[in-house]
Amino acid sequence: MRSVRFHEYGSPEVLIVDEVPDPEPGEGQLLVRVSAAGISYAETQIRSGLMQQFAWFPDPPLPYAPGFEVAGTVVRVGPGVGDEWVGRKVVGAAPTAGGYSELAVLPAGAAQPIPDGLGEHEALALFGQGVVAVGVAEVAAIQPKDVVLVQAAAGGVGSLLVQLAKNAGAEVIALARGEKKLALARELGADHVVDYTEEGWEQRVRDVAPAGVQVAFDGVGGEVSKASFDLLAMGFGRLVVYGTAGGTAPQFDPEMLYVRGVSVSGFGPRVFLQPEYGARLRQTAFDLAAAGTLKPVVGQVFPLAEAAAAHRAFEERTTLGKAVLVP
Repeated sequence: MRSVRFHEYGSPEVLIVDEVPDPEPGEGQLLVRVSAAGISYAETQIRSGLMQQFAWFPDPPLPYAPGFEVAGTVVRVGPGVGDEWVGRKVVGAAPTAGGYSELAVLPAGAAQPIPDGLGEHEALALFGQGVVAVGVAEVAAIQPKDVVLVQAAAGGVGSLLVQLAKNAGAEVIALARGEKKLALARELGADHVVDYTEEGWEQRVRDVAPAGVQVAFDGVGGEVSKASFDLLAMGFGRLVVYGTAGGTAPQFDPEMLYVRGVSVSGFGPRVFLQPEYGARLRQTAFDLAAAGTLKPVVGQVFPLAEAAAAHRAFEERTTLGKAVLVP
């Protein structure tokens, strides 16, 4: 089968299509013919070698095939899995990656039948990023009339957070880059849009919310994270960190948490420590999509052979919503 892999860390061009043996499903596993694979910032960071700065992230063996999220049809099952899975369309997570391929192996426990009325690309857009968006929104405990600041509001998670915040009755300030992304944020319901690549964007936020924002969602890190922290409303502000798409971890002065009476929370590890928690968040995202109150945004769709172009688009911040690879 064809599989996109990299043999060394580096720029997107290290991603190449290799011919590799077909995988075999083991105990409790499904063999899925992949119709779509999701692309995430984590995969671009692994490929570039950026994750090597974190001691807790083990270096993957090379050559390495990225791709944690896949959708497709079950073609075979391993021991201990019922034949009723064969022929089902599923979306799931490959624990050791390998989803940028024509075939992928998923643990049956990490796969979910795609609900009727939900396309495979939309299911991919909700499988991982829907979990993050619903979970982050819960951690923030958004209240009606809160002013909510959403970073990267046209991205996979950000586009969902804009909608969740509006559904909760908040006033939403969406941060995005360029008119195309700002237009998408408006379409999704943002009350105000701000291009955070323009000088003085923080003042534009203050003009909208002179007393500060009650909630800020931080998936970028670096200077954008610091500015968002500074924009929190004294005594009420809550910042929830869920990623470092900008490549630099956020840093906060602990003394300022006390002085200003604000809070910073993180989201992530509990999903892995308590699988039932992640399953509940995912089901909530799917239920909201089925009810029409949450619209997953699927942006560019790339053929497998253009995986390098897909990663480059991610790093250049030109993608909207969920970017997808198709064999």
